Amino acid sequence: MNFESVSVKSETQQNLKKLLDVSQPNASLMLLMYGSPDPDAIASAMALREIIRIKRGFEKCIFVATEPFRRHQNRELARAMRLNIRLLTQVDAGTFNLIALLDAQPSFFGDTLMTIKPNIVFDHHPRQGDWAAEFVDIRPRYGALSTVLTEYLRCAGIRIPRSLHTALLYGIKTDTDNFDRDTAAEDIRAYTYHTRYANMRLIRRIELNQTPMSYLKYFDQAFHVMKHHRGRRVGFLGRVDSPDICVQVADFYLHLIGTYFVVVSAIVNDKLIIIFRGDGYRQDCGAVAKRVCNLIGKGGGHRSAARIEIPLDILKAELKGDLSQQRMDHFLNQCLKKGGMSKPDSSAVKTEEETT
Repeated sequence: MNFESVSVKSETQQNLKKLLDVSQPNASLMLLMYGSPDPDAIASAMALREIIRIKRGFEKCIFVATEPFRRHQNRELARAMRLNIRLLTQVDAGTFNLIALLDAQPSFFGDTLMTIKPNIVFDHHPRQGDWAAEFVDIRPRYGALSTVLTEYLRCAGIRIPRSLHTALLYGIKTDTDNFDRDTAAEDIRAYTYHTRYANMRLIRRIELNQTPMSYLKYFDQAFHVMKHHRGRRVGFLGRVDSPDICVQVADFYLHLIGTYFVVVSAIVNDKLIIIFRGDGYRQDCGAVAKRVCNLIGKGGGHRSAARIEIPLDILKAELKGDLSQQRMDHFLNQCLKKGGMSKPDSSAVKTEEETT
């Protein structure tokens, strides 16, 4: 198998024609990302902008996200790529006649996107909900959407700038967690291809600055409140400022010896965020999250990573207003049970502190 070249599938060739048909010349283009922009979404949006700019041209183009940056390195990537990413609340979507949704689907937005109808949808998460768009390309088998857009760039015969090579490589690197998560051969090929041209020193500089000092207390808090049983670690952190805190804590604890599944939750603004991380072998995070979402909240993901969001008013109604640590621990265990995971024996469950 040759990993040094990116093969272009007939599916991509056919879809490129459809994409260009939808993208009328000199359009006003909005590149929309859901949540706080991550490298895969940013790189994919950059790639689509390049395709439309060269093949169709546009009158104006804007990068938009529904939430501000939470993670420092993502902000650094946008700064290095010289991108100005606006918030959706600051933009008049009605002034754009071509709206592309990257790394997400309309169903992810709930009521937020009621007045916005994307013309183009690119994603690599399993399809969710009942919605339609003029152009849709969803490939859940791929570890990163950046891989899909790499195929489009190659298919379109576009000379990729070094900055875009860098962004796409970093998008693949982060979304596959250095190929520890769900990964296809296409992801490896695309990554290998980009390594020949990307600015690897820039990526290393960004990666070395990941965790703010203010997050350290949450790693310690998780140590004291997290319950563990037979390789599963589950914890509720209370109220936090950013969902990224849950992500970083979950990623860290998944690396502990003997751990194969981690669930970290916290209340962020008006939502309960539940982050799932797994080794991708013994438990399917995405399947568990999907089964839980059929009962409460919305979300999903892949075999080794998933996320659920539950509106706080719904959570309070479910728990009769009791959001204590003990009640939330019980709630999380019930969610896992509903998601297809057996509930741990309470007599066997201990916190990290109790085992030291």
